[in-house]
Amino acid sequence: MALRTILSILLLLSAAAGARADFTEGKLPDGAYYCEVYLLGLFLDLGVITIKGNLYSGPVTFGAAPPPYNYQMNPNGEITWLGPLGGYTSGGNSISITQATLDDPNGPSFDIIMRQKDGAFTASTCTRR
Repeated sequence: MALRTILSILLLLSAAAGARADFTEGKLPDGAYYCEVYLLGLFLDLGVITIKGNLYSGPVTFGAAPPPYNYQMNPNGEITWLGPLGGYTSGGNSISITQATLDDPNGPSFDIIMRQKDGAFTASTCTRR
């Protein structure tokens, strides 16, 4: 009986230690995500994407925010934007993949991999502050 109790406690402790934020709700935590790219030794500001529920708006570098659009996130943290995403989806650019990270101690973030018109790829990171 004591062995069973000890094993049960060990299993509970190991499950609690492995607990982390996950993507089961299908959305990012609400907030303003600051996007930047590292290019030629500098971090360049790409604007702010605001998340509220299953809606996003932006990126905004200056001026008024565009109307919000829906987004979807699968259980693996891959985000599909269901509307335009500023310069990421204009001028021949397209989104290759967006991957969320929720277990970063510095806060939730996502990486956007953009395919440029010429076929080159650019990666940017958007972090909630």
